[in-house]
Amino acid sequence: MKKIYESDLSDQEWSIISPMIPPSRPGGRPRRVNVRHTLNAIFYLLKTGCQWRMLPKDFPPWGTVHYYFRRWRLEGVWFKIHEELRSTVRKNSQKHEHSTIGIMDSQSVKTTEKRGYTDMMVVKR
Repeated sequence: MKKIYESDLSDQEWSIISPMIPPSRPGGRPRRVNVRHTLNAIFYLLKTGCQWRMLPKDFPPWGTVHYYFRRWRLEGVWFKIHEELRSTVRKNSQKHEHSTIGIMDSQSVKTTEKRGYTDMMVVKR
């Protein structure tokens, strides 16, 4: 498939992500939208920051794209994709599948308006 936008999935990227996309719901209407085009629309929107209604006409209707984005968010699909890709990248980099340390500083963690020390909690997996 020819890439139209910089944010479009390559064939290799699509082959990795496509198995993680849930199939259409059993008993429901068959899916009429091209899921790859829908993902391309979502990635275009996230990369450019455009409004849903301002998606180019090359993509499925904005309402359809928004429906799948929201449904997959509520069903945890985005989280599963993120976790799978993160794990794969770490394994390919010969690192442990899960990170073992995290660093936070005052630039990345916002504290309360009261100024001073805040309680921090360390979560172990």
